[in-house]
Amino acid sequence: MSQTRETVIILDFGGSSAQMVARRVREAQVYCELLPYKTPWEKIIEKKPKAIILSGGPSDINTENAPICDKKVFESNIPVLAIGYGMGLMVKTLGGALKSGCEGELGPAELIIDRGEALFQGIDTQITAFMDASDCIAFLPEGFEVLAHTNKTPFAAIGNGKNLYGVQFRPEKPSTLAGSDILKNFLFSIAGCRNTWSAKAFIQEQIDLIKKQVGDKKAICALSGGVDSSVAALLVHKAIGDNLICIFVDNGLLRKNEAENVVKTFKDKLNMNLIAVDASSRFLNKLKGVTEPERKRKIIGEEFIRVFEEEAAKLGKIDFLVQGTVYSDVIESGTSSNVAVKSHHNVGGLPEDLEFKLIEPLRELFKDEVRKVGVELGLSEELVYRQPFPGPGLAVRVLGEVTKEKLDILREADFIVTEEIKKAGLYRDLWQAFAILPGVQSVGVKGGMRTYTHTIAIRAITSEDGMTGRWARLPYELLDTISTRITREVEGVNRVVYDITSKPPATIEWE
Repeated sequence: MSQTRETVIILDFGGSSAQMVARRVREAQVYCELLPYKTPWEKIIEKKPKAIILSGGPSDINTENAPICDKKVFESNIPVLAIGYGMGLMVKTLGGALKSGCEGELGPAELIIDRGEALFQGIDTQITAFMDASDCIAFLPEGFEVLAHTNKTPFAAIGNGKNLYGVQFRPEKPSTLAGSDILKNFLFSIAGCRNTWSAKAFIQEQIDLIKKQVGDKKAICALSGGVDSSVAALLVHKAIGDNLICIFVDNGLLRKNEAENVVKTFKDKLNMNLIAVDASSRFLNKLKGVTEPERKRKIIGEEFIRVFEEEAAKLGKIDFLVQGTVYSDVIESGTSSNVAVKSHHNVGGLPEDLEFKLIEPLRELFKDEVRKVGVELGLSEELVYRQPFPGPGLAVRVLGEVTKEKLDILREADFIVTEEIKKAGLYRDLWQAFAILPGVQSVGVKGGMRTYTHTIAIRAITSEDGMTGRWARLPYELLDTISTRITREVEGVNRVVYDITSKPPATIEWE
């Protein structure tokens, strides 16, 4: 990491609050990092933070094992903004008191600003804020005063006039009007941060680091054609040129025309050093008779590594491996503050005896930041704004055994879903939209004849980062067009259904 980069540390007390705060800080063009709440002070101070933010969280500060951070967080001269649970912890740590068993206030409420000060500079005296006052305050620590209140929460915002501030509402939530402005006031007016975190600055910083790290040695990258691996590959290519060798493995589980498009884009247009391997028959043979989802994933992952190793062995001495790991992969794969949802193929899934040194230039970025970097690097918007695609490909969208026949059916149906959503101008509004082959057959009628063929399910999700999501309310006319085209044009399909489940309780993929 650059020694000149300004850093804000966000201490994560669980739940989704910390990630949401991080996104808002990054949107203000200030770099931030999430650390577990119990990170030792020595590790925090190593980062030379310009400011520290304590996130909200689901815990009760009055319980015996309530999460706490190092007390030095509040004793240094570094500006601190404590949100929700973080504010309750700050009050208790510094000698204030909390009420036990109080009802608190959760949800939208009218916030009345009592004292402008720096935190509320330029903010209306009365705004709607999303309250998260689960810890009710009895009295404040010495030196603190009330900055804002609601009818139910007398200590909705507090400050000590120096460097410590606390709010019992969620400034990161869209339902808090002027929440982003309040965060910016803390970052710029109080902490003195500068808005220097940009795609352009990030690219130059990474190019310099990669050049220094790699020198004249060689690196390889498993290029899938997805957004993350594409941006990572191009960024490293900008740094070391043909010393980066990209290996594209066609596993037979890709979308329609995907293999051809990857070769055309990266080898022909961008003149990158690319080796394309057709291993589709090999993967399908390995998957024959396999129905259990996790076993499918493991077979595909292991076979990919075998193919990749075989191709890499032909290239001579290679020192580095490039991966498109992004920040949400790291968070979702589990930290000491949150439980892993599922393992990601590029976080913690590599063998311990890996001979390569890793280059993960996007590891600090959220997906929307990766896209900004891709545009800045000159990748086409069509590629940069491609929706996420699972590592195991269509194998996790064909429920049950994976066969060439099923894949061909799914490919055609999926192509129609994407094409019609693009025609409707909704592609960029959706996080993901795709077809699934659930392995369910049903009775239908086609050409006056009885049929007993496959069902196609459609999944469309809106989300900011894929960690949570809502099922998309696609127009009925669009769904009708998709259904009509699939049942008419895709041989072996007589029924189309729409998945109306959000994440959670479901995951985005079906397997």
